[in-house]
Order: sequence, then C-alpha cells, then structure tokens
Amino acid sequence: MEILKNTVVTLDYTVRDPDGNVVDDGANPLVYLHGGYDAIFPLLEEKLHGMKTGEKLNIKLQPDDAFGEYDESLVLVEDRELFPADIEVGMAFERVGDDGEDDMVFRITDIADKKVVVDGNHPLAGMALVFDVTVREVRAASQEELDHGHVHGPHGHHH
Repeated sequence: MEILKNTVVTLDYTVRDPDGNVVDDGANPLVYLHGGYDAIFPLLEEKLHGMKTGEKLNIKLQPDDAFGEYDESLVLVEDRELFPADIEVGMAFERVGDDGEDDMVFRITDIADKKVVVDGNHPLAGMALVFDVTVREVRAASQEELDHGHVHGPHGHHH
C-alpha cells in the first residue's frame, strides 16, 4: 500500500548526527498517522508521501526542519529556592505559562551556588539529523483514528 493522507505508517528507523553517531537507534518502530497531523517532522512526512512498504529513505534534516536552532534565550539561571530539595542535573519539568497552561519543558543542566541553570531547548536543538528509514507497513486509518487525529492499537496510542 502507498503512503497517502489518512494512512497509518510504521517505520523502522535510525537517527544519526552528521558525524554518524547514533542519536536514536529506533529500537521501537515509529507508528504515525500520515497527512498533516503533526506526528512527525513535516519535511520527513513530505518525503515519505507516496512511498510503499519495503522502500527506504535516507534524508538529512537541518535544524530548522527538525528540533529548531538552539535558542540561548531559553537558558535561564534561577534561584535554587524555587525548586524542590531533591532535584538533580538531567531532570525535566514543565514550566507553567502566564495563562496557567503548561508552557514548555525545561531540563536542569547545572546546580551551583544557590542557582539552578535550566534549558528550554530540545536536547537535539541546533543539530542536523540524518534519518535512515524503511517503510515497514502502511494501512488505512480507522475512522476513530481519523476522528482523534492519532494512531490507536498495538503500537499506537491507547486510551
């Protein structure tokens, strides 16, 4: 079956940085609803459109087509007293916006001198990514999946 709008696509994949270092080994296949549902990077989805089961794609995404450029303004130094006692480097938390909704995810990158450094950039921001993809399976999406805008089932979203 061909990858078209409103199909569920299963991909085997590996993601590397431009030097060939593995960023994501794709241990679990990627299953997504194809056709503009914002489940994968738009350029990757565009290049997969029309492909069939068994076909392969190798594509390099620049930062703007992946997790964006690294934004120094998203690195903040905060007072240690604003955080719980049991924090450590690498922890992530959602910062609540002025509207009371979850704003974005920040990671703690340093703790020192009564200060905590947090970074709101995605860990892969600013990095070009090379995707090696094989189309494992393509099927028609169910009406429920289309209504919800995401995949259901064994490898997809469960309610």
